[in-house]
Amino acid sequence: MKFVIKHEIRGRIRVHMTGGRMSYREADILEYYLSRQPFVSSAKVYHRTQDVTVCFTGGREELLTALKGFRYENADVPETVLQSSGRKLNEEYREKLIQKVALRAGSKLFLPAPVRAGITAVKSVPFIINGLKTLAKRKIEVPVLDGTAIGVSMLLGDFETAGSIMFLLGIGEVLEEWTHKKSVGDLARSMSLNVDKVWTVCDGQEILVAASRIREGDLVVVRMGNLIPFDGTVTEGEAAVNQASLTGEPLPVAKSAGSTVYAGTVLEEGELTIQVREANGSSKYEKIAAMIEESEKLKSSLEGKAEHLADKLVPYTLGGAALTWLLTRNVTKAVAVLMVDFSCALKLAMPITVLAAIREASCNQITVKGGKYLEAMAEADTIVFDKTGTLTKAQPAVVDVVSFNGQNPDDLLRIAACLEEHFPHSMAKAVVDAAVHKNLVHEEMHSRVEYIVAHGISTTIGEQKAVIGSYHFVFEDEGCIIPEGMEERFESLPPEYSQLYLGIDGVLAAVICIEDPLREEAVAAVAALKEAGISKVVMMTGDSERTARSIAARVGVDEYYSEVLPEDKAKFVEKEKAAGHKVVMVGDGINDSPALSAADAGIAISDGAQIAREVADITIGAEDLFEIVELKKISNALMKRIQKNYRVIVGFNAGLILLGVGGILQPTASALLHNTSTLVISLKSMQKLLPDDSPIGK
Repeated sequence: MKFVIKHEIRGRIRVHMTGGRMSYREADILEYYLSRQPFVSSAKVYHRTQDVTVCFTGGREELLTALKGFRYENADVPETVLQSSGRKLNEEYREKLIQKVALRAGSKLFLPAPVRAGITAVKSVPFIINGLKTLAKRKIEVPVLDGTAIGVSMLLGDFETAGSIMFLLGIGEVLEEWTHKKSVGDLARSMSLNVDKVWTVCDGQEILVAASRIREGDLVVVRMGNLIPFDGTVTEGEAAVNQASLTGEPLPVAKSAGSTVYAGTVLEEGELTIQVREANGSSKYEKIAAMIEESEKLKSSLEGKAEHLADKLVPYTLGGAALTWLLTRNVTKAVAVLMVDFSCALKLAMPITVLAAIREASCNQITVKGGKYLEAMAEADTIVFDKTGTLTKAQPAVVDVVSFNGQNPDDLLRIAACLEEHFPHSMAKAVVDAAVHKNLVHEEMHSRVEYIVAHGISTTIGEQKAVIGSYHFVFEDEGCIIPEGMEERFESLPPEYSQLYLGIDGVLAAVICIEDPLREEAVAAVAALKEAGISKVVMMTGDSERTARSIAARVGVDEYYSEVLPEDKAKFVEKEKAAGHKVVMVGDGINDSPALSAADAGIAISDGAQIAREVADITIGAEDLFEIVELKKISNALMKRIQKNYRVIVGFNAGLILLGVGGILQPTASALLHNTSTLVISLKSMQKLLPDDSPIGK
């Protein structure tokens, strides 16, 4: 690809792509290609000017080589990325806005007054009809006020005022629609599928392959806790599937052979083999976007109150105008009151503020599924953390495999990896990674595996039953015993590590010691959350009392609970809520799902189990716990902005009404100031809530 370097400084370069005009699709392909390069931290493509700005690490030669070797036709970009980029939407609404302003300015400059009056009269008809339709339904809402204000202006022959009202209402509608669609699009994209690899059936064997290799008609296997990656038909198995993301159904739906399943839903229990019907998953984005559009999750209680208050104030505004006319017999003063209402700004600014906050969160790798969860986060006083993969690092590592049956530790690790690779948990991943690091090939040697939430895995290898999991599961539930003469070795296991127990045929075969180091930022993040308004920080874990006590003391939590089951976490959340607390739950595993659902706001880690991400209200990136602090600050700032908007809207419009009644402001001036203030407040509501240099606590 040919290009010209226009400007560069250390770590940042701006280039101009030569050749023909760049399409939206080509711009998206190039931006995706660059952003996926390991040395690129950010990339922005401006399709109108064909310029590209890239921030990168390391030397420039690597970047220049990547640009030279780029070809649109060779770039491997998922179709869903291209279909839902939002670039075309932004350009469409930008052009709409420019067109409206240009037409308004052009008509005032070049059209004579009689022609402008005629155009205004024609444009006023839909507003007046809409107001009459609303009245016919026995409702006195905003369309009635708009229609009345425009109609009275027309009857008085004040076509300029009527035109100004319609122009500003039109600008407001474009901005509201643009911001809403963009925010919904950003949210839908962040919720869209992100499946890298899947299990497929080939010649009777299960093989882990890249999702991009799957084609229509292929068979894929999905197990408990995993996301269903494609639309398809069940060919084998029985399971309960959570379809809330698409249908809003609160309870899982039973699926068996012949049932249809959809991409993006989550398999809660059981196991399914699915024949793929739609390989690229392209319908997922549209389904999510439609779900968000229709879902009441977008509405915070403050948004609902704003809309309700806006409609309730309309009769008072109409009554105020009528009363002004009765007392003064001055039509001009009455119309001045009519030109001002509180509802436009209330109905426009509040949703825009919330959607802008959701979009700002998404720019910080935080996915929020609705405004009410930001409100819950702002009001939260209690936060509950799962330990493993949340307060501790998301990549625990195996430090030792202790053999108890005389087998080679590598052989035992191979068996453990073979069992654990089917299930999404940080401990399981540590076992699989350790086997990969040692180049231990672990071909399938077992029958169907069964996963018991928060306990472990059970299967059969040959004629022997094999289990792996927690102490409670292996020794108490499964009744495994320690080999004779090995008791002292068992008691001397290092206490600072978490442990997985592997039992074969009822006897302990190995203990896998796993180091689960604390996140570097955990202590500071917990302290920052307390500064941001959280009064109680709780840690809950299924790990042993010894390990939990050690981690809790280092992190600085107010309370901790060890050896808890999934239902224990959920019960604790419910108990705190019953006591009047607003509770946030943070977790990453299948066993955290009940508590995530029970909390006022459930936060899942993006690298965690797919079912946790599905049931959670908010998802944060896996890299940094300070994203939770950022979320809390965004939520706090959102509530402050909404309250400020209330005060400004009520105060400013009340002032306009008083000035109109006093005869100081004419109707035209009242309408202009009112609509301009609505526009200004809405535009300010779209701005970032936190400054770019806002300290996050680091």
